[in-house]
Amino acid sequence: MCGIAGYSGALPPEEAAPLLRRMCGAIAHRGPDGQGIHVGSGAGLAHRRLSIIDLSPDAAQPMANADGTIRIAYNGEVFNYIELRRMLEARGRRFRTVSDTEVLLHLYEEFGPDFVCHLNGDFALVILDERCRRMVLARDRMGVRPLFHTHHSGTLYFASEVKALLQVPGVEGGIDPIALDQIFTLWAPIAPRTAFKGILELPPAHMMIIENGQARVRPYWSLTFPDERDAAIHPSEDDMAAQLRDLLEDATRIRLRADVEVGSFLSGGLDSSIVSALAAHMAPAGLRSFAVTFDDAEFDESAYQQIMARALGTRHHTIDCGPDDIASIFPAVVWYMEQPVLRTAPAPLFQLSGLVREQELKVVLSGEGADEIFAGYDLFKEARIRRFCGRQPQSRIRPHLFRKIYPYLPPCSSRPRNISRHSSARKRMLRTIRCFPTGRAFALPPAPRCSFRATCARNSPAMTRPRNWPVHCRTISPAGIRYIRRNSSKPASCFPATSCRARATAWRWRTAWKCASPSSITGWSNSRQPSRPA
Repeated sequence: MCGIAGYSGALPPEEAAPLLRRMCGAIAHRGPDGQGIHVGSGAGLAHRRLSIIDLSPDAAQPMANADGTIRIAYNGEVFNYIELRRMLEARGRRFRTVSDTEVLLHLYEEFGPDFVCHLNGDFALVILDERCRRMVLARDRMGVRPLFHTHHSGTLYFASEVKALLQVPGVEGGIDPIALDQIFTLWAPIAPRTAFKGILELPPAHMMIIENGQARVRPYWSLTFPDERDAAIHPSEDDMAAQLRDLLEDATRIRLRADVEVGSFLSGGLDSSIVSALAAHMAPAGLRSFAVTFDDAEFDESAYQQIMARALGTRHHTIDCGPDDIASIFPAVVWYMEQPVLRTAPAPLFQLSGLVREQELKVVLSGEGADEIFAGYDLFKEARIRRFCGRQPQSRIRPHLFRKIYPYLPPCSSRPRNISRHSSARKRMLRTIRCFPTGRAFALPPAPRCSFRATCARNSPAMTRPRNWPVHCRTISPAGIRYIRRNSSKPASCFPATSCRARATAWRWRTAWKCASPSSITGWSNSRQPSRPA
């Protein structure tokens, strides 16, 4: 990865150059192979380089076109740059380097801001067009590469990381409470919001065009989903499997385009094993694979890693990760991620990346994102069961369906349990209710590692509740999780199905409490996210 930074606005040249150097210094870890800055009329660009394609000094950035009127600073890779170069050469374009960066310059000259529609890659870029006094910022379709920006004193500043923007005098790193609520609910803030007040990110598949002092943000691509009637396009499962294999092979092939050695993460799971298998057949010089091993047998998959490494003939490298290792590197992980981290999975991945760098590799393939695309998490299976529970609210098999996904759930009882007003169980329940997160009730992804969500059936006779008791309950807080774990020997009917509004009325409600029985719970979910890199 490289790092970019810059500004658009009235900034004196004697202040601009030192500022760009400070911004570059804050993200020096992104590009150890070089640094470049450009100060123009009303704008400036800075770049930290990680050399992957065309290692020569001619490919340094910010890069200018032939007459020096257009410049680019760019982080990431455009995987189809070879095909784009051939198309541009057929149009009469001439190149002086073999880098993908120069391809982007010529592509912009041909198509203007719409050039991003031709790109297949992971990128965050900025183009300064001094001919028409225009600046274009763009981010890849899935948002793999970050790009942040902020306005201060009439000037727009942008960078690959927030820490570079904090080098601007007057820009403070205040916390955005709304973003924090989103992070602790959804694991990440909703773009364009970030954890820092006044600092925004450019959303995925969006571009920002700055002209005449005005900045406008617009999408250039959106995800489309086929309709049910489009299923006739793929009449058989074999045809769809063949198309999927072709896509995976092509995606792997174009990601191996580099002037440096490319390795692969190999966790032993299906996703990284498939990617490594495809890459191994396309790497004539052999493939180096990397993996994390864990002291805890529950998470350790070293046996599967060794099986795959021997089958593929990779030169396999491992690093052991224990609780002390995670604790020691976690502050650094938070510093690099620039937001609260709700689970420890990034820590082993960070440690594994250090091993890759020690082996003098700059690029590795991984299976990250496969579980989201191919519905690998149990959460997707749970969604199907929830839909069944919504259609069959009185079905007695609902708890058993969830136990097939989560066999470690405690046994269920079909009888509701009364809790008297002065019982210790009621007091524990009320203490737990006070610990639940505040805000509206959502049906959202679970909290990290272990979270339980309960939803009361609308017409369930097994639960007595006030008239204003909402149906959908929010994710239980970590304190609630600890309560459930402490009482895991008790039947599931002992666990209160509560909500944020019920929390507010609990103390005023003076009638007897009754907990929800399994027949009134439409879902207990314990969505375990992987605590290891894929």
